[in-house]
Amino acid sequence: VQLQAFGGGLVQAGGSLSLTCAASGRTFSTHTMAWFRQAPGKEREFVAAIVWSVGNRYYVDSVKGRFTISRDNADNTVYLQMNSLKPEDTAAYYCAANLRGPLTGAPGAYEYWGQGTQVTVSS
Repeated sequence: VQLQAFGGGLVQAGGSLSLTCAASGRTFSTHTMAWFRQAPGKEREFVAAIVWSVGNRYYVDSVKGRFTISRDNADNTVYLQMNSLKPEDTAAYYCAANLRGPLTGAPGAYEYWGQGTQVTVSS
């Protein structure tokens, strides 16, 4: 599975951005896709995940009510709609996929990773 993430940028606090992750290759085998983020000097942090087949979702508490993960099975694409952005959301955002599950926020459960896309939120 190959993943390509894009859509990052610079936005003011309170603004919105939408990230896209395009998957190719063995996408029919994908169980869960997720978004993680990593700020400079910090560990990679789970943001949101979605089960590819049924759409069950899981979010980290800090983004609940502000971020929405969704997928388009026909286009093999996962989205992350980010609203009410805060400066602490500034990070490089990565999409990831696993083939066997589960729906989890543990980075080690994901076998495939895309390149990061930078999100910068100014105060």
